[in-house]
Amino acid sequence: MRLGLLACAALLLSSCNRDAGELLVRGTPPLDRSVAAAISADDFAAGSFTARNGTTLPYRLLVPARLEPGRRYPLVVQFHGSGAVGTDNRAQIAGDFAARAWAIPAIRARHPAFVLVPQFPVRSANYDDPTAPRVAIATPALAAALELVDDVIARQPVDASRVYASGFSMGGSATWLSLLARPGLFAAAVPIAGIAPERSHAIDLVDMPILVLHGDADTENPIDADRAMVAAIRTAGGRQVRLRSYAGLQHMPPGDLVPGDAWRDWLFAQHRDP
Repeated sequence: MRLGLLACAALLLSSCNRDAGELLVRGTPPLDRSVAAAISADDFAAGSFTARNGTTLPYRLLVPARLEPGRRYPLVVQFHGSGAVGTDNRAQIAGDFAARAWAIPAIRARHPAFVLVPQFPVRSANYDDPTAPRVAIATPALAAALELVDDVIARQPVDASRVYASGFSMGGSATWLSLLARPGLFAAAVPIAGIAPERSHAIDLVDMPILVLHGDADTENPIDADRAMVAAIRTAGGRQVRLRSYAGLQHMPPGDLVPGDAWRDWLFAQHRDP
């Protein structure tokens, strides 16, 4: 615990504020992918769901290691990147480090929760310009995934006031878009290296706790879209949105994503009002 606090302090000391809504993080080491090397899709229960719009979504669901009678648990919806598009019900785990990380024993013990990882047969988010994206637009597949979320909440002992969204790349874009598609469903969100929606929607997100993680050297999904949306939300009066911009980081998850106790502790502390 002491080492974790010291590391957190060092991280803050190596960072500087661009403004009240953005923290520039310097000196973060590369992501250690070895810690999740033993995790596979088989650590998550497999399922399939067909939405009202006819979209069928394979999905994986991680359950808390020990379910206590009468207790309700948070639900994390983990949206995958474009490289996992398909129907094999494995790629969204095997090809998405952020999804696999939830099954790391230490993370699972510290943050007991249901973790839902749907697999999209097509993109969940499209961009205004694929070569220089500035705005993300939801596809019907995302609506199907949000219907799946409702189904899981109805069937599992989920604390409906603690439903969270996160994702990397296209999954980060889907995270942003899901907040607009289903206002009142999510308690907080962590979009990672995604593309934000049209900035005119900032007013709809002023009360939503959002922690945005993005490398400032990302050329695939440039940070400008996230930076502009965070600024727009704050201009509209929102004070629960923050951007952690990682100096020199390209299009990849930041090194402090795992174990990521600080951001996970923040996420799990958020509750939606009844």
